[in-house]
Amino acid sequence: MLKILTSIVCILVSCSAFAQNDVKEDSIILKKIYSTSLLNGNSYQWLDYLSNQIGGRLSGSINAQLAVEWAEKELKKIGIDKVWLQPVMVPKWTRGVTEFAYIETEPGKTTNVPICALGGSVPTFIGGTKAPIIEVKHLSDLEKLGIDQVKGKIVFYNRPMQADLISTFSAYGGCVDQRYSGAAEAAKYGAVGVIVRSMNLRKDDFPHTGSMSYGTLKNKDKIPAAAISTNGADLLSSMLKLNPNIKFNFNMNCRTWKDVQSYNVIGQITGTTLPNEYMVVGGHLDSWDLGDGSHDDGAGVVQSMEVLRLLKEIGYKPKRTIRVVLFMNEENGLRGGKKYAAVAKNKGENHVFALESDAGGFTPRGFSFDCDTANFDQIKSWKPLFEPYLIHYFVKGRSGADIGPLKKEKMVLAGLRPDSQRYFDYHHAKNDTFDAVNKRELELGAATMTSLVYLFDTYGVK
Repeated sequence: MLKILTSIVCILVSCSAFAQNDVKEDSIILKKIYSTSLLNGNSYQWLDYLSNQIGGRLSGSINAQLAVEWAEKELKKIGIDKVWLQPVMVPKWTRGVTEFAYIETEPGKTTNVPICALGGSVPTFIGGTKAPIIEVKHLSDLEKLGIDQVKGKIVFYNRPMQADLISTFSAYGGCVDQRYSGAAEAAKYGAVGVIVRSMNLRKDDFPHTGSMSYGTLKNKDKIPAAAISTNGADLLSSMLKLNPNIKFNFNMNCRTWKDVQSYNVIGQITGTTLPNEYMVVGGHLDSWDLGDGSHDDGAGVVQSMEVLRLLKEIGYKPKRTIRVVLFMNEENGLRGGKKYAAVAKNKGENHVFALESDAGGFTPRGFSFDCDTANFDQIKSWKPLFEPYLIHYFVKGRSGADIGPLKKEKMVLAGLRPDSQRYFDYHHAKNDTFDAVNKRELELGAATMTSLVYLFDTYGVK
């Protein structure tokens, strides 16, 4: 019995020493990753070019194609094992000339307000759509008002993001239905147009675009839809309280074209011992057209590219095959994410892990994970490795839109979670530009992503 107990003690001591050695080795690797990103990083330089030399990259545009060509060239420069383009058909919508709108209190007395067309909207009448305007907070308010009070009017959705929610993404989710489905619902009651308060917690003069849907409406029944800045929304609401009979005029000449071919850009480091287990890291290459898409999602693109470059730079040879996928058309269709997942399924590829960065280039706080309990327990055991870098947020939750179609049992999906308090100041707006991104924050995010990829490659999924 004594011999058995002695053996057990020896085994436990041995395992403990082994675990401590692993932790020490992992700490050294993470330190090397962070130091390399901060002292010899490439993400900020890449973002500078993508934002300032190419600019906004709406799906189907010339700039989107320039971004594809640039990303392919830069990935080849890294010297990874394979780089290729994956064709995908994407929607093409153009904004046209800058939109124009004003509030009319009486003939000849007008006040201009900043608006922008929502992505996918039909145009107004030539010369503009002018009508009385009615304010609502929720889509359900239309049913209460009925056709008699809505028909022939412009519906003004004015439900702000809930400012007391610490999670700004929860605040966004709580009001984005008015942008996405507002026009479809208002058209059912005879409205001639829709104006939506921008999804923004800050008071400013930047209208925020974003995708919208007409649902099953026929083309003849579709009505124009635009976002109004938060300051503009407050002004319009105040003026309506003083005079419910004011009119609103807005002019847009946006247009939807036939689908065009674009590409996902894919780069790969082939695994040394488990090459048929695939790990993906990515962001979306397309953006809206008002700014240059630096936070959404230029930051995620260059951080994902940097993951492969950092692994090469520190001399790490992964066990599993690691891919960077720069998805096309996340903003108004998710065609790239769906196409990548469909091709992977048809080829029988075994994807075990995917990580997405699509929440801006702000200071990284941690990750959210879509996974089972066994894998989440393993993830939590790594938390002490990240704490020296002030990365402490490890929760179950959503991962990312583009990697979502890959989901299957036992797979781990993860989303980088930067500090989100300022994200919606820039989201889908003209001020989402390179100067809004901090170099150090961007580089910390790239290192944080690389560290998680390293740990999952080292220890695998449960």
